[in-house]
Amino acid sequence: MDLAATDRYRVVTWQDPAELRLAAYELTGLELLHRIAGRQLPPPPVADLVGFEPTFVSPGLVVFAYEPREEHYNALGTVHGGIVTTILDSAMSCAVHSELESGVAYATVELKTSFVRPVTLATGPLRAEGRIVHQGSRIATAEAKLLDATGTLYATSSSTSMILAAHREKQLAA
Repeated sequence: MDLAATDRYRVVTWQDPAELRLAAYELTGLELLHRIAGRQLPPPPVADLVGFEPTFVSPGLVVFAYEPREEHYNALGTVHGGIVTTILDSAMSCAVHSELESGVAYATVELKTSFVRPVTLATGPLRAEGRIVHQGSRIATAEAKLLDATGTLYATSSSTSMILAAHREKQLAA
């Protein structure tokens, strides 16, 4: 078998995340997400790496578009569950972030994903819909669904996030 004949390559580019990190502490979560969706700010590097982008942003609800890629496949010929979970976690986290004031951060402390059916190239474009279930002053819960164009469900997820009072200077120094 000639391995060179089957090799595929991908070049990933991204912008320096420093501008985005600064904006994350100066803007409200909703303002930040709107600027990313409107391409006024660069997306986080993970969005370029995995290949998802926001298509809808409102308070408590964020939708990402994702198209399965061959380089996301596991050994069984389906998109790896970690990729699916990353997209769903991002949608839920951004839904939480959309409700936060400037200078406030969050961190996922619990995450559960259930896979309903396999995702492959034949699945076509998908959307991850993340929404807040409950937001308190210290804890937020969210849920997300991964759906195709006809509304067929591929995966669901739920998460708990801790709301953190930001220490801007400490975060920016990192």
